[in-house]
Amino acid sequence: MPHTVSLVIPVFNGGAFLPSCLDHLSRSTAPYECIVVDDGSTDDSAEIARRFGIKVIPTGGRWGPARARNLGAKNAAGDIVFFIDSDVCVSPDTIERLLAHFDEDPNLDALIGSYDDSPGAKDFLSQYRNLMHCYTHQRGRHQASTFWSGCGAIRKNVFLEYSGFDESYDRPAIEDIELGYRLKHNGKKLMLDPSLQVKHLKAWSFFNLVKTDVMDRGIPWTELILRDECLPNDLNLQLSQRVSVVLAFLVVAVTIAAAIMIGEPFLAPLFALLFLLLSRYEASTPFNLRFKSTIGVIVLLAAIAVLSYRSGNLWIAPPAFLAYGLIFYRHRYAYKMKRRRKVMRVAAGAFLLLTIAFVITCLPNHPLVFGLFAILMTLILLNSHFYMFLARKRGRLFALAAIPFNLMFHFYNGVSFAAGMAKHYLRERERERRAKAPLIQPAEKSVASPLT
Repeated sequence: MPHTVSLVIPVFNGGAFLPSCLDHLSRSTAPYECIVVDDGSTDDSAEIARRFGIKVIPTGGRWGPARARNLGAKNAAGDIVFFIDSDVCVSPDTIERLLAHFDEDPNLDALIGSYDDSPGAKDFLSQYRNLMHCYTHQRGRHQASTFWSGCGAIRKNVFLEYSGFDESYDRPAIEDIELGYRLKHNGKKLMLDPSLQVKHLKAWSFFNLVKTDVMDRGIPWTELILRDECLPNDLNLQLSQRVSVVLAFLVVAVTIAAAIMIGEPFLAPLFALLFLLLSRYEASTPFNLRFKSTIGVIVLLAAIAVLSYRSGNLWIAPPAFLAYGLIFYRHRYAYKMKRRRKVMRVAAGAFLLLTIAFVITCLPNHPLVFGLFAILMTLILLNSHFYMFLARKRGRLFALAAIPFNLMFHFYNGVSFAAGMAKHYLRERERERRAKAPLIQPAEKSVASPLT
């Protein structure tokens, strides 16, 4: 008997991306049922879905995507439940390829895919973030160690047998990873097909990215690892990523030590290097985030100017400011000059690289500086495959600009792991304390003697 597929799409105020999601879905070459679960949206998400002729199920409030997906799966008619997010677009053959996997392998319990290498948002940070996710899944083990609800299918009977997603996660977090761990622990077969790709439309802001990685992913994932005592060498948990976390902490520690011991002669070129590496990100920041970005640039420019003056390195600031001006002009206005666009790109890139090389020569000769660069080079070499992937997809300057963000990613992953460990052990101690506490028996009621 052929398999049938039910798509479940949870949505909360997803009116910006849901039309594209449903429009791409309508072009699918295989039959499907689609259920949109409205998780208390205050926009027109439910109306948009109904205009596409999609079945809409309300959750009756804001409960989080875990409960929304569970509700959709319970109401699904298909024997295969395919979860995607409301800011994801499938390809015409996605469902057809998905069905082929389950048809070919009767022992397959769940299947996950990958983001493609062409994200919807065009700013640097969104491109970097989505390409990093794409790279991680492209290099992941085909025998998957977890589940992913951004593009993941599972047999309905298996999903219901294991009670679906843990609804204690009342906001987007690691409910899909937690389900995958339970399935894997019980011997279920999970596969990753990196060619099963979907397009991610989400635009990331810097603070939303950090908050998501630390509060919604890093800390709860650490607690899950400690709870299940499971640390697979796969995806973001590969050994190279764990070593990168240690190296990132060493970079920060050596930088702080050099700043204290050397002072302004070290800080002036260091801030200039950071400013140059961030220029690609800042120049492509969307206009709705321009105010915060501009404030950051002004503060960094002022710091470079003051430190350059106080350290006597007056020649650091002018080329750094000019390099930023060229990058900004190239990203904001060079698109109008079709014939000169390539020339402008080459000129801006060449000047930026020359300026970086010049600023590096301004760093003081000190063992801490050499140690810092040795650790940085080790970290870069350890992640060189990722940087080469970015260079192939978006160019060398894009890969260069990704280095500080990748360094920051490893650093706050370490912070998240430490915070997650602390939360886990505090919770365990509290549980032990309660288990050892003597049960307090209710006191027997005394009968008062009647007054005489």
